[in-house]
Amino acid sequence: MLALHYNKEVIEAGVDEAGRGCLAGPVVAAAVILPPKVKLEWYDVLNDSKKLPETMRDNLRVLIEKESLAWSVAMIDAPEIDRINILNATYKAMHKAISGLTVQPELLLIDGNRFKKYKTTEHKTIVKGDGLYLSIAAASILAKTHRDELMKKLHAEFPQYAWDRNKAYGTEVHVKAIMQYGLTPYHRKSFQLKDQQLELF
Repeated sequence: MLALHYNKEVIEAGVDEAGRGCLAGPVVAAAVILPPKVKLEWYDVLNDSKKLPETMRDNLRVLIEKESLAWSVAMIDAPEIDRINILNATYKAMHKAISGLTVQPELLLIDGNRFKKYKTTEHKTIVKGDGLYLSIAAASILAKTHRDELMKKLHAEFPQYAWDRNKAYGTEVHVKAIMQYGLTPYHRKSFQLKDQQLELF
């Protein structure tokens, strides 16, 4: 089971993002404050969203949104990503998610190795934190499920890119569709697509 606390003496919020490496759609961030002492049944299965099947992620999303002390999700769209670059867009999405919390966190647990300080709130960056701390895992699930839900809706508008399956990552099907049909308004035009990059996604 993942750890509930990094520092149990303070109010912690886990923060994670989804969609940073995609070719289209927004980057999405979530922040979650879990109950500090209550051990809920689903804590035992909560994990990095990438390690869980879609159905379980969707079920956990309902529980996280119902039983968390506070949660928030924020998105930065493709035009803004192109304007300020993906790293700054990721920070901006995380900051918006944190600012949307109805409970003020005293410590932010950030998945990854870099973060732009949010106001005066202390933070700790944790590499692969979504596989170590419950609050980060919860944030990863909210970020991914909210983004996946949006990409499925956008798929109905542009079905040729198969966003319902690839969620706008640079899969072979997605890349071939770009070559054939060009870019949509949801594509990140600042991302350079090269043949040798296909294996990186």
